[in-house]
Amino acid sequence: MITVSINYILSVTAIVFFIGLFGVILNRKNVLTILMSLELLLLGINLNFAALSVYLDDVVGHIFVLFILTIAAAESAIGLAIITIFYRLKNSIELKPIKKRLTNKI
Repeated sequence: MITVSINYILSVTAIVFFIGLFGVILNRKNVLTILMSLELLLLGINLNFAALSVYLDDVVGHIFVLFILTIAAAESAIGLAIITIFYRLKNSIELKPIKKRLTNKI
């Protein structure tokens, strides 16, 4: 059986988390890319919880993983529904029209 150290697993989860974070920070035009980056953020957190739960022999991490998966599924379903409605209204999913509207009202 191949054993993997906890340091390797935690470094992989940190890399996945920071890829998602950079995707959210650097990409401000496309809504779908932002949603995918948010999913990467949640995946990194889930992997971290699962790895530490196995390493510490505790069930609480697995319970948190289930809660986060449920929240991520709801978030992606609601986000895609909002994107679909916005595309039907504006024929685009860029964030520029949303930002212009928000800045004009403030």
